[in-house]
Amino acid sequence: MASGFNLHLGMEFVRSGSDEVIIRLPIRPELLQPYGIVHGGVWSALVETAASVGAALWHDEHGAGETVGVSNTTDFLRAVREGTVVARAIPVHRGRLQQLWQVEIRDEEDRLVARGQVRLQNLPTARDLGRRAVQSAPPTDR
Repeated sequence: MASGFNLHLGMEFVRSGSDEVIIRLPIRPELLQPYGIVHGGVWSALVETAASVGAALWHDEHGAGETVGVSNTTDFLRAVREGTVVARAIPVHRGRLQQLWQVEIRDEEDRLVARGQVRLQNLPTARDLGRRAVQSAPPTDR
């Protein structure tokens, strides 16, 4: 999980489970926009990552397949210039086809600095797709 883009941003996974994901993010100068505050894209990425990890872990426990984000709405509530923030993701809804996760990002003084929600699509496994194809195949004349 702490690889690629997540590693580049500096995300530190504190807890990764199917019911809760917690990620710490130390604020570095590279994460700031020209006005000296954290770039909104950083908050959106943190929200997306926390929700996606939790959703994928839950989906894996309940039949595997992949889970992909289809909508990310993130509100920026308070400017942050330094320190460390913590994102906490929890599920709002987990269904057969989609999930909805809520994420709060708080600063070192436990003030809410951003919040978001991510809707995710649960993709079927190749095995499930094969089963559906057989079930819906037209009868043969043999």
